[in-house]
Amino acid sequence: MTLELAVRLAEILLGFAVFQQSLEFMRGLTVEKTLGFIRACLAILLMLGLQPLWVECVLLVTAIILIRRFQGPYNGGSDTMTVLVLVCLCLSHLSPSRYWQEIALGYLAVQLILSYFQSGWVKVVNPQWRNGSALQQVFALSAYPISERVRLWAQRPRVLWVMSWAIIVFELLFPLALLNQTILIVALCIAALFHLANACLFGLNRFFWIWPAAYPVMIWFQARIAEVF
Repeated sequence: MTLELAVRLAEILLGFAVFQQSLEFMRGLTVEKTLGFIRACLAILLMLGLQPLWVECVLLVTAIILIRRFQGPYNGGSDTMTVLVLVCLCLSHLSPSRYWQEIALGYLAVQLILSYFQSGWVKVVNPQWRNGSALQQVFALSAYPISERVRLWAQRPRVLWVMSWAIIVFELLFPLALLNQTILIVALCIAALFHLANACLFGLNRFFWIWPAAYPVMIWFQARIAEVF
């Protein structure tokens, strides 16, 4: 995958993610509705590829306004990832040379890798994750609006123990996907399915759309690493 194609695909996916986020804000107070409408329009322009640099700059400004208004990211990790992708794409357009453009996009790829690896590390050092009780509590006591049928999974400790370790091992080994592009694509598909499962089971739909926005850059980054080494 070329750098230009990776950027274009990332912008399309980012635009879709921002559009979805904007619909949520349009159900809030007047200020949030206004910002949500502006961001939704900008997201459409971004998906169409119209003036991506200026669109991303304005989206960054609106993101900062929302962070200030809510005294931090409105939706935690998904909003943080949105800002990260926006900043790196902006820098790639502003870069004075190909070298600095690759640095900006490489930084995004490294942060994506770390987002999975660090998540796995936090889990593996936590005894509740190692024995499966953390995931059991997620299903049994989650504040998210999940069905009673889903909550019944909390009564299957052995299954949840296997699921816990499957998640931990996958996240810790994710950096090794850089060794081969086929392995990377498989790993990204698994990661996307993981985000999709969280969206379906717990309503964490924001995570499903914003993380894959960085996947095209990740695929380009692996190919670039393979060229160098």
